[in-house]
Amino acid sequence: MYKDFYKPENYVNRELSWIDFNGRVLGEATDVSNPLLERANFLGITQSNVDEFFMVRVASLHKLAAANVTTTDASGLTPEEQLNAVNRKEHRMVQERYEIYNEQIIPQLAKEQINILHIQDLDQKQYEFIRRYFNDELMPVLTPMADDSSRPFPFISNSSLNIAIRLRRDPAARQPGKHETLEGDQEVNKKQTEPHDDRQEAEIKFATVRVPEIYKRLVRLPGENNFILIDELVKEFLTLLFPGYQILATATYRVMRDMDLDVAEEDTSDLLRAVKHQLREREHGQVMRLEVENSIDGWLEDQLIDNLHVSERSIYRVDGPVDLTFLKKLSGMVDGHADLRFKPFKPYLNPQLDMEHNIFKAIRQRDYLLQHPYDNFDAVVNFIHQAATDPAVLAIKMTLYRVSGNSPIIKYLGMAAQRGKQVTVLVEVKARFDEQNNVRWAQRLEQMGCHVIYGLVGLKTHCKVALVIRRDEDGLRRYMHLGTGNYNDVTAHFYTDMGLFTCDHELGVDMTNLFNMLSGFARPPYFYQLRVSPDGIRNFINQKIDDQIAVAKSGNPALIRMKMNSLSDKQIIAHLYDAAANGVKVQLLVRGITCLRNDLPELHNNIEVHSIVGRFLEHSRIYYFESNGHEEIYLASADMMTRNLNRRVEELYPVTQADTKARAIQIFDIMWRDNVKTRVLEGDHYERIDRDGAAPFNSQEYFVQEAVRLNKQDNKQQRARRHFPNVFETLSKHVPSLHLKEKDDANGEND
Repeated sequence: MYKDFYKPENYVNRELSWIDFNGRVLGEATDVSNPLLERANFLGITQSNVDEFFMVRVASLHKLAAANVTTTDASGLTPEEQLNAVNRKEHRMVQERYEIYNEQIIPQLAKEQINILHIQDLDQKQYEFIRRYFNDELMPVLTPMADDSSRPFPFISNSSLNIAIRLRRDPAARQPGKHETLEGDQEVNKKQTEPHDDRQEAEIKFATVRVPEIYKRLVRLPGENNFILIDELVKEFLTLLFPGYQILATATYRVMRDMDLDVAEEDTSDLLRAVKHQLREREHGQVMRLEVENSIDGWLEDQLIDNLHVSERSIYRVDGPVDLTFLKKLSGMVDGHADLRFKPFKPYLNPQLDMEHNIFKAIRQRDYLLQHPYDNFDAVVNFIHQAATDPAVLAIKMTLYRVSGNSPIIKYLGMAAQRGKQVTVLVEVKARFDEQNNVRWAQRLEQMGCHVIYGLVGLKTHCKVALVIRRDEDGLRRYMHLGTGNYNDVTAHFYTDMGLFTCDHELGVDMTNLFNMLSGFARPPYFYQLRVSPDGIRNFINQKIDDQIAVAKSGNPALIRMKMNSLSDKQIIAHLYDAAANGVKVQLLVRGITCLRNDLPELHNNIEVHSIVGRFLEHSRIYYFESNGHEEIYLASADMMTRNLNRRVEELYPVTQADTKARAIQIFDIMWRDNVKTRVLEGDHYERIDRDGAAPFNSQEYFVQEAVRLNKQDNKQQRARRHFPNVFETLSKHVPSLHLKEKDDANGEND
């Protein structure tokens, strides 16, 4: 029984596993097979990853620890113990990040004549440039904030870049107070009052300056591909902001706060208003992490610690620039050096799914399986676009979790509503860090005439589905797109996701029931093919695992293959343990969190786990079961995480058409063959795969080359089609010179 595996030693802590995943991303920054600017980008990604981790996951642990919660996670750690372990591990990761920055990325960029310079490196022309830049651009925008008896320590907003300053009044600037006569109802002689007379206060002062976010962190200098960090530039000219004072020390710093949205949904009848309120409130969350330069003056550090109320474990002293996310922008600012970036490629767009063809006619004839970014996301946009403009379309229903800032899908949904179609959109306003964007889009959709649902009480709607109802010649038909990823035309360029176009009748009925559940009070007793969380996907996966166990117990081979972002659900992991213990082969592709360990003796080496971290972020979810010559494959929006299975509305759907099913299985096979970007789980940690002399195989690059090949093939066919009419026209001009026997022609003997 799988519950026999419910022991702390059988599980890896979720938070520590996440840090290990971020370490695998960091490994891409050191992989010399990656182009240099892409390596710098990976280093920046590790920084933004850990920022979100502290704002949400560490913040959650802080709240549990503050409430004196002593219950343990699956690995047996209390919240306080997890906080200590997380900070210890992350301190080591910070040290590693900055070693890579200082010893690899910066020197190798310099060899390519790409320089991030310091003040002392500037020549006269460059120094004059930054002086003018400060005076003309920055000086009018910067606001020095003092901390004294009349002005309390200013609020430091989340993730903002700030400069702490230790200063004192310049003795040379001190002047004795002048006497003056104040005229009014009567004359009074008194000393002249200064704007802030600090002579009675401590001699050493504290001030802070926030670096404005409207400017790029990297300032381009004269000369090709020379840059300087804006905070270093500001420090150089701080005396202009504090005339009459001496600058004794400066240090860049920033804080990460608790930014988790905590809407008490059961207590509010207006979810949108509650989310808006929380968006305002969370800016003032508790400080989770304080980052400072490791050269910071001790007095300045004490001021920050005392006023920001941070513990020693939450102070991160860094050997280099605070906040390395600027490296994500570097590639876009560098001129030339195409060889230092990934070679661009054009995603493949099946001609049947472009705007010159009737997409509904194409889907009526067969299903289409897409894998982004190798298959062009324009196919999905075109589907919604044609639905908006097709007179035969009656209604569009869709869920939106994360969309881009300038989403074409939003535009076409609004267009459809304005053309009189019934448009229903569920916009999940609780989508983490997209709440503000989604609130804005939800209100915009309402203004355009769409019926908008703001999510469900107690649940996030994470499923990715679109339903189009169309009046065909033979009656109403439902056309669907079901996906593993968001309807986001921007992230679709670098997230790997899968989607299915179909007009399958049973799936269509299921989709109607799903949307009725989301928009009304419907509780469908069952679904034909669709599986829906909460409960539905967990129950389905458990049943499939039990089926494979039964096959293995009967002495026949059984295989479970799963691909997901994260695997952390205690019960599902124990069930996979049980399957392996009973002889089922288990192959898992897990990009991120992996709370399972595969070195338990009871498993008989039946669980293999791979993690692919590469150019694209692996985001698709695949669940595949094979036994007795029978194969079933499903795609889903859900990972095997408790939140996805219990607290979200998710969808899992089958791929059944022979060619699409074979393609889905092939995609998993190809990824399983990867021996370049794959790490293999060894007990509780991942190691680089040992190729053992095998030829290198990069699955993501394979799919890229496949898209390139398909594009070439289509281009060749298009050229041929353009050529054939000319050939036909040329031959037709010579028809009069052809002498055919009337008898033969009449009898049709020369067909």
